[in-house]
Amino acid sequence: MFNPVLVTVANQLIDFCNKGEEAEALATLYDEGVVSVEAAAMPGMERETYGLEDLKAKHDWWNNAHEVHETKAEGPFCFGDNQFTVIFNMDFTDKESGERTQAREIALYSELDGKITREEFFYEA
Repeated sequence: MFNPVLVTVANQLIDFCNKGEEAEALATLYDEGVVSVEAAAMPGMERETYGLEDLKAKHDWWNNAHEVHETKAEGPFCFGDNQFTVIFNMDFTDKESGERTQAREIALYSELDGKITREEFFYEA
């Protein structure tokens, strides 16, 4: 029904995320020219991140600024030949403020030739 490469990439991403292996996901599933778009700008950052190295830096910032207690990825939910979504449920503490948060977001991914080329995050209001 869906492009088998898309389904494979989507399932691998979910597996990496649920195992806490986001760095491995970045190294194996993401295109060098990936674009990452947040629903709102993170402190001191732009909403959009361009390129794999800058995306890795964004992940490093997140991991250094937060203590992640749990992340659960649900899905994937495929659309057409090259897109899928994932629902993320996160429990984390901001290291600076000490504030613990439970958050839920949806991520929309675009895939081309077995690599994630774009990700967009939608936050729960």
